[in-house]
Amino acid sequence: MVSKLNGLIAAPFTPMLAGGSLNLTVIKDYYQLLKRNKVNGAFIAGSTGEGVSMTLEEKFQLIDAWAAATAADPEFHVIVLAGGTCIQDAAAVAARAEQAGIYGIALTAPFYFKPANAQVLAEICRQVAAAAPNTAFYYYHIPVLTGCYIPMYDLLKAVNGTIDNFCGIKYTHEDFMDFQSCMHVENGRYNMLWGRDENMLSSLPLGTKAAIGSTYNYAAPLYLDLMEAYRSGDVQKAETLQQLSIDMIRLLGKYGGIATGKAFMKLVGMDLGGFRLPVSNMSPEAFEAFKKDVAALDFESFRSK
Repeated sequence: MVSKLNGLIAAPFTPMLAGGSLNLTVIKDYYQLLKRNKVNGAFIAGSTGEGVSMTLEEKFQLIDAWAAATAADPEFHVIVLAGGTCIQDAAAVAARAEQAGIYGIALTAPFYFKPANAQVLAEICRQVAAAAPNTAFYYYHIPVLTGCYIPMYDLLKAVNGTIDNFCGIKYTHEDFMDFQSCMHVENGRYNMLWGRDENMLSSLPLGTKAAIGSTYNYAAPLYLDLMEAYRSGDVQKAETLQQLSIDMIRLLGKYGGIATGKAFMKLVGMDLGGFRLPVSNMSPEAFEAFKKDVAALDFESFRSK
């Protein structure tokens, strides 16, 4: 199976009600927001989507909701993060995704009992990919959260073409040498998806064609302009836009981390509720201060609409 994604893939937040249950009624509107802003897909139940904080049944419900919302749009690619620490649960999610007609599945390394080497990690991928053999499979490399620092070049060599539906890697790490090496494995067989919004520009000279990130939910025009500026040779403009991205992303840290993304979503007209514990949510007082900092960036000029 060969699959090449292009452009921006958003990592959606999972909509929650006040009590912390899923609010699936807004998924259709969420899809339409992304589509309107020329985003080509959604990576659901990932880090941004709190997949590790969801039950197996909730993941099934989320898959079904996104499948229903995007059923008439085969050009919009939905990928679901299958897991996780439990390989059997990850396989169950993969099977449900294939049943629902979802484009792709993804897998992180188990992060409690960690794989000892690339061969073990490849076997984990093999077992989960086999549960959805007709669905595109991606490995999700995010060692800052999983603690699994196995080079992805080693993983691809261990896979060695033995997983037919292994299409590529969502690469959320800063090892550009490893990333570039993966780009050239088997004459560029694998779809390498860049996963760091704040240094997208640094990945483009290496041949990046697609990127997955949380800020594409609410600032897609900024990144589309950045990519176009780079392609047209206007490096100075691309650098300016990347710095604007960095300035925006610094507000995530200033206001408490990943949950700040849902505050950004409120500013583009979509209230997705809060995050579940152990993530802390922004207070009403902090939200007022946050709005002033966002306005100072001229957010209205580059936000998703």
